[in-house]
Amino acid sequence: MSAKIRLYVEQDLAPGQSVPLSRDQAHYLFGVMRLGVGAQVLLFNGRDGEFLAEVAEAGKRGGGVMCGSLTRDLQMPPDLWVLFAPIKKARTDFIVEKAAEMGAARIVPVMTEFTNAGRVQRDRLQAHAVEAAEQCGGTFVPEVAEAVKFRALLDGWDAARQIMFCDEARVGASSSVPAVLGPWAVLIGPEGGFSESERARLQGLEHTHGVSLGPRILRADTAAVAAMTMWQQALGDW
Repeated sequence: MSAKIRLYVEQDLAPGQSVPLSRDQAHYLFGVMRLGVGAQVLLFNGRDGEFLAEVAEAGKRGGGVMCGSLTRDLQMPPDLWVLFAPIKKARTDFIVEKAAEMGAARIVPVMTEFTNAGRVQRDRLQAHAVEAAEQCGGTFVPEVAEAVKFRALLDGWDAARQIMFCDEARVGASSSVPAVLGPWAVLIGPEGGFSESERARLQGLEHTHGVSLGPRILRADTAAVAAMTMWQQALGDW
């Protein structure tokens, strides 16, 4: 199989299915990558797995591909949500990209008391999740939810989903992920940490578990990667 380019599409996929390309996709394939009719690409939609496809029509503003055989079945991630306080634009993008790469099922920006970020552009972050899946070979794309305030998040929380929150007040303490099976979420606070009232709220819930990520306080984007690694190794599919 010579196909190296992977594209995420919205359409259903199956052998013999014709898939139209958007203007941006056509520009990328035919203008940037210089592909032509007969070239092979890989398609996935987050539902049906990955398919080998062949370019059937190539134009400057559009085109189409024809689905061939299934190359990989859909691989679902563990039922893990990544909750994080948005930070600077590039570092927020990094968190979303790494969460998608490392096996998050859902990504939720959370506005805490010390969150120092402006408006969260969900569509832009969702596009980053798609790009991460395209580049890392994933067949599933996590949903990036609309930003939610910390209090509203916990007020509407389903207690069946455990929360592992990264607590900078526990730096250096011995920590491990509780061996509780079922749905989970990892919560990473802002650069200034959780406020005292937020920490007290988290500590007062039976389904929350504060952990240390080692002997040093990590930047928020580094903490997101470390926390997902910690959880994946204990309860995930690594």
